[in-house]
Amino acid sequence: MKHILSLVLILSVLVSCKEEAKKTEDVAEVKTETQDIAYASFGKEISASDALSADRMAVHYAKMTVGDTVDAKMTAKVDEVCQAKGCWMKLDLPDGEQVMVKFKDYGFFMPKDISGKEVIINGKAFVNEVPVDEQRHYAEDGGATPEEIAKITEPKKTLSFLADGVLLKEE
Repeated sequence: MKHILSLVLILSVLVSCKEEAKKTEDVAEVKTETQDIAYASFGKEISASDALSADRMAVHYAKMTVGDTVDAKMTAKVDEVCQAKGCWMKLDLPDGEQVMVKFKDYGFFMPKDISGKEVIINGKAFVNEVPVDEQRHYAEDGGATPEEIAKITEPKKTLSFLADGVLLKEE
């Protein structure tokens, strides 16, 4: 009698495990089917869902003053990337403004050839004032001429973003 009870118990455990494995496979298949767009991931792993468009983010930036910060995730087109090592990038906003994006703790860098491509960034959006020497440094990294660099003479209010994760849309 003990053997029959033990056998029934073992069979029920095996059957229930088999059913659980099948359910897990079904879920994985659904996730694969819903991901129509392929992304290369940099930094912290993030999802593409719930990202604000550049239009909506521009509205948030318009309400911000120097020192304000907000957690955000946004989608935008890359305008420029640091040509020294990919340590920053500038994203276009629809109103002609740009967002200067740096990467948290310099923990990752972006490819230098992604101008014109779409990215999703996650992190902290803020407004700050960039001193002349820092502006000149970014201009030099961006490949500006000495004449263009010399024209930078005043601090500038800048729309900024400290990204902890980036998704680069693959084509």
